[in-house]
Amino acid sequence: MSISAWTMFVLFFLWSFLGMPIGHAMLASGIVYLVLTHQDVALVATQSLNGLYGSFVLLSVPLFILAAEIMNEGKLTEKMYGVANLLVGRYKGGLAHVNIVASVIFSGMSGSALADAAGPGKLEVDAMVKAGYAPGFAAALSSTSAIIGPIIPPSIPMVLYGAVSDTSIGYLFMGGVIPGLMLAAAQSGVVTVLARYKDFPVEPVPKFREAVTSVVHAIPVLCLPAILLGGIYSGAVTPTEAAAVAAFCALVLAFFWYRTLSLAGFYRVLVNSSKATSIVAITIAGALVMNWIVAAEQLPEVLGHWMVELNLAPALFMFVVTILFLVLGAFLDTLLMLLIIIPILMPTVLTLGIDPVHFGVVSVVNLMIGLVTPPMGELVFLIAGVSGIKVVDITKELWPFLIVLITLLFVLVYVPQLTLWLPETMGYQVQGDFMR
Repeated sequence: MSISAWTMFVLFFLWSFLGMPIGHAMLASGIVYLVLTHQDVALVATQSLNGLYGSFVLLSVPLFILAAEIMNEGKLTEKMYGVANLLVGRYKGGLAHVNIVASVIFSGMSGSALADAAGPGKLEVDAMVKAGYAPGFAAALSSTSAIIGPIIPPSIPMVLYGAVSDTSIGYLFMGGVIPGLMLAAAQSGVVTVLARYKDFPVEPVPKFREAVTSVVHAIPVLCLPAILLGGIYSGAVTPTEAAAVAAFCALVLAFFWYRTLSLAGFYRVLVNSSKATSIVAITIAGALVMNWIVAAEQLPEVLGHWMVELNLAPALFMFVVTILFLVLGAFLDTLLMLLIIIPILMPTVLTLGIDPVHFGVVSVVNLMIGLVTPPMGELVFLIAGVSGIKVVDITKELWPFLIVLITLLFVLVYVPQLTLWLPETMGYQVQGDFMR
């Protein structure tokens, strides 16, 4: 790299370390590079506007954020939580299992781990603590169950991966179904084992009439994920159009059907959605500028030649990348990893015969694990903030879940059929022959 590029990256990490938002740090360091290389600074605006407003795919991101905000503010997530309680609440450690099942149901609408943690997560922690669970365990489980949201479709991180890697988002969504369910099953397995040693409480079995009333009342909400995913997989709507449908249906249910969303609440939805979207938009804008600079410096080609010279086998490459993502994910922002590092790695991934759908799904799983990995696990701090539970108490309870999640991650890496089987049944042609 040139001295200007090194200067850009050093300034970026320095400003990020000092607390500057990631998007602003990328834009500012990109401007420094353009000034040092005597190029037109207007390239920043050009790259940002072309990338943000010229991408139909990226339009789904604010729409999924809006849908999640409506569901949380309109208390639709509470309906899902009630049904999950009916399904598994009666077993030992029932509320812990309810926590996981509720995240699986919510994942079919939001596509965001942070939305899951901020909405159902707080509700789940409060219910578990009230029932007698240790506050640290309740918060740790809510943090780890929230990562299911962006793996089971729809998924905002998969939309971003598809946009930067030119991979089919529909097939990425299908590839995330089985891994997402496996993550949920793995977490339930941890809960089952711990329930035997920690004597977790059992929820009372609800009366038949109460159960029927609860299910009937929640049917419209439960139909939303089916409508959403059915529309995508049938080809009736694109993922972006599905995001618009999700937001519209959630608004109709919350505002007109259940009448749990007031005008004041809808105003809060719009404000919160705008804030969240602006953060993502600025980050994407900064990433597009840095990606342009990375391409100008020919870093993907340099990395590809370096990998060829090292003569890394595909299996070893995947091992190195998996470890790298696990380490970096504990410190760096997920959007930064997706928007900067993925485009650099993609040429090597394709050259080594690794399928982009498989690589995308395991990368997203890896980065979601990073959201709960100390010392900078974003979900841990979010749950701590909304629940008032100390971060150190949450971290102590995380390790059984982290060990199981990381083990499952390597299973997904080296058994690509778990990711690719469903896309193949829907007509996807696998690229490459990694581990096949």
